[in-house]
Amino acid sequence: MFKKHSDKVATISSMNLSHANAICYSGYRDGQNPREGIYPTYDEVKEDLLILASNWNYLRIYDCGPHAEIVLDVIRIEALHFKVMLGVDMAAEMSNPHCPWGAEFSEETLSANRQNNCNEIHKMIELSLKYDDIVFSVSVGNEASVEWTDHMVPVDRLVNYVRQIKKEIKQPVTFCENYVPWTYKLEPLVAELDFISIHTYPAWEFRTMEDALEYTKQNYYSVANHYPDKPVIITEAGWTTASNGRGIEPWNANEDLQAHYYEELLAWTTQEKILTFVFEAFDEPWKGSSDPLEPEKHWGLFYVDRTPKLVMKDIFPRKTTHADTIVNINTQDEVA
Repeated sequence: MFKKHSDKVATISSMNLSHANAICYSGYRDGQNPREGIYPTYDEVKEDLLILASNWNYLRIYDCGPHAEIVLDVIRIEALHFKVMLGVDMAAEMSNPHCPWGAEFSEETLSANRQNNCNEIHKMIELSLKYDDIVFSVSVGNEASVEWTDHMVPVDRLVNYVRQIKKEIKQPVTFCENYVPWTYKLEPLVAELDFISIHTYPAWEFRTMEDALEYTKQNYYSVANHYPDKPVIITEAGWTTASNGRGIEPWNANEDLQAHYYEELLAWTTQEKILTFVFEAFDEPWKGSSDPLEPEKHWGLFYVDRTPKLVMKDIFPRKTTHADTIVNINTQDEVA
């Protein structure tokens, strides 16, 4: 069993944060897509957050666009208790030949991306100041340095972005990334950050439920032991409930497995007081390929229609389940 080397591993208590349930939130429903500029409405986001408010205290959102502003507005206007980690949607600043689905860009595109990233940073600073009672931390990017990314950003650029942000706002600054690059490539960035945010996905690395939690612990402590004086949290961990076989075998993706992993993950992270953002609140049909069983679409603890999956049955027992909805529809068809 992989364990921390000592009791000196830093925790979120050093940042004056209390441990509580945390979740990643992206509110796009059927027909909505950030790439096409089709965003959820205020009322749709309000509906989502009222669902989540009964079980989660921390939200993570991924950019500073219209969706993020609506989320922050809803929290303030509706007097909800959430604290938010605000992110930046970084575009590629260099080509990456190691990306399996292609990430070769012209210099013209990269130059435009650098300007867009600068604009995103300015927007992050603006929102962090405007909603300083809600935004508890900010992330300078998401999976922008791992070997397979299609939006690679050089580490020195990330360092410069962090320095720029810290001159303007008081909130702690982090970077959200797969666990692998932290122990070598990102060491210069860690020196600038207030805390480290890692992603861990056993299913993507061909792990089964038999060793999923142990593998998650290995991922976490490989980073936490490397930086014993720097707090490390988990900003993505979860289990998909469907797959077409792209990257995850179909038999290794279902609601029973998701519920089992969620239970084990929360038991461990609660005991160790590791702040952990579960991925993801709701299924995201806009992601990935057009295949309806694309695994990227099915990480939600709730279906896209906002009914709970098995993992949430004890917490939301009164909400009609997705399966019950289908049964009711079929029954009505038979009666008709």
